[in-house]
Amino acid sequence: MAKGRELKGRIKSVENTRKITRTMEMVATSKMKRAQERVAAARPFATVLTEAISDLYSSDLAERFPLLRQPATIQRAAVLVLTSNRGLAGGFNSNIMKEARGLLARLTSESIDVELHVVGRKGLGYFRYVGRDVASSRTDITDRPTVKEAGELVDGLMNRFSSGALDAVYVVSARFRSALSTPPHTEKILPVTPPERKGPSRDYLLFPSAEAILTELLPAYVRNAVYRALVENEAGFQGAQRTAMKNATDNATDILNVLRRTFNRARQANITQEISEIVGGAAALE
Repeated sequence: MAKGRELKGRIKSVENTRKITRTMEMVATSKMKRAQERVAAARPFATVLTEAISDLYSSDLAERFPLLRQPATIQRAAVLVLTSNRGLAGGFNSNIMKEARGLLARLTSESIDVELHVVGRKGLGYFRYVGRDVASSRTDITDRPTVKEAGELVDGLMNRFSSGALDAVYVVSARFRSALSTPPHTEKILPVTPPERKGPSRDYLLFPSAEAILTELLPAYVRNAVYRALVENEAGFQGAQRTAMKNATDNATDILNVLRRTFNRARQANITQEISEIVGGAAALE
């Protein structure tokens, strides 16, 4: 019966694992819904900012704003990589790392001096493992990122871009499309590229002036781009973890079914053997 006891131990172990994965799936589902709400709230504001900048932009105003400076050549660039603090999310973080590696390799091949900024323990651990220098890192951003945290990440980069110390800033993160689709995405947030005006321009009454409004809107536009990347990245992580934990729970259920059938067969064979021994013993006594 040693095999039976071994099987019972394995069944108990898999049952405990399934309880954990099912709980994590439920938690990820709940967090994903809240993260989706933040994504839905961030996108309309980004659309309005884009439309306003598009309508206010003019070539003569562009010369007065450092954030609109379009360098003839890019010599120095910063890459901000957004990852998660936790794992158990399938290939979520590894896909972002692959996207970041491709971007870094492309920029380096163009003889661009690249500095790396990382958000999340998974990304920081990976780049330390491969020996890549990290200019700055943040691991304290929770699953509810704020606009203030986005500003803390990008304000220093904006100042350095305005002063000419940087020629471009890129953000690598996951783009949330659905719970099953969270592809990695690279966005160039600096310099600000004026969006193309779609349709007829709106007739605004500007106060105090277009220049004063753009002074406030351009930094807000860049901060919002980083904030949107943070919330979409978090929604993507929760969706990926939910999918991974659901698959783990389903696999545990399949393993349990196999183990239980094996245990029942072993027990049935043991009972049959005992009956045969009793019948044989009785026949011998006769």
